[in-house]
Amino acid sequence: VQLAESGGGSVQAGESLRLSCVGSGFTFSGYSMGWVRQAPGKGLDWVSDIDGAGHATYYADSVKGRFTISRDNAKNVLYLQLSSLKPEDTAVYYCVKDGGEQYGSSYFEYDYWGQGIQVTVSS
Repeated sequence: VQLAESGGGSVQAGESLRLSCVGSGFTFSGYSMGWVRQAPGKGLDWVSDIDGAGHATYYADSVKGRFTISRDNAKNVLYLQLSSLKPEDTAVYYCVKDGGEQYGSSYFEYDYWGQGIQVTVSS
């Protein structure tokens, strides 16, 4: 299993970014996927999750209404659209594969992680 993120960078507060994650080495459409972040000096913070078909999405309260998770199973790509960014969104963002059963519901525990990508939001 490999997960490769892209699309991070440095932006001003209020701006937007879109993160992408290409998955390989497994049946991408069969598994829920998610995003987890880690701010400097802090622990892991779950952000969002989406089921294998892309029908069910879940968000942390801190990002609800600002971030949108989606996926393109034909391309094996997971996305996270980050809008109305705040300085507190500054973190390394990790693409994660849900550890639940293939074609099952989201389990919200993650067994594979990407290398992470930096998002920096300045005020």
